[in-house]
Amino acid sequence: MYWTEFLTVALIHLLAVASPGPDFAVVVRESVTHGRRAGTWTALGVGSAIFLHVGYSLLGIGLIVSQSIVLFNVLKWLAAAYLLYIGFKAIRAKPAAPATEQLHAEPAVRTPKEAYVAGFMTNGLNPKATLFFLSLFTVVINPHTPLWVQAGYGVYLAVATAVWFCLVAMLFSQQRVRAGFARMGHWFDRTMGAVLIALGVKIALTEMH
Repeated sequence: MYWTEFLTVALIHLLAVASPGPDFAVVVRESVTHGRRAGTWTALGVGSAIFLHVGYSLLGIGLIVSQSIVLFNVLKWLAAAYLLYIGFKAIRAKPAAPATEQLHAEPAVRTPKEAYVAGFMTNGLNPKATLFFLSLFTVVINPHTPLWVQAGYGVYLAVATAVWFCLVAMLFSQQRVRAGFARMGHWFDRTMGAVLIALGVKIALTEMH
């Protein structure tokens, strides 16, 4: 009975998640810089943040946020500030130390918690995600659809998002891919930092329609 609605939700989600954005940028950066485990934990953080969006959409809080310029701007500036923070941190990357120094240097380790939080914060604070889920649960999904069915859609969206970005992490954490980026050294970090800063500025300039 709800298959048509579900397929519509799945298609819209596929188009949204496949388009490059803050989530994609942060997963790629974590995967290339820190490896597959960090990239996967970042992907799981992005996926689990979907439950946050689904939760307030089902509770109707998303509608309140969409109608309140103050609340929307608070969310927008928090998201922009976070992306600018990690962007500027990346853009200040320094050239790699000489090989002789690297032999005695401790490798930078990214803990699963740090990687997870990076993914969760990036997706959870994204105001565009708020507007996406609000429109999904108010326009695409029929308000008369049972709550348990809508919750099922939410579980699917979270799992599908996590799986998609885990695949992205697997691709960009391959040794050959990482070696290619590594040859660019600190320039890769600086480029990804610039991308994150640009996305942060773009979010900061987002207006509520």
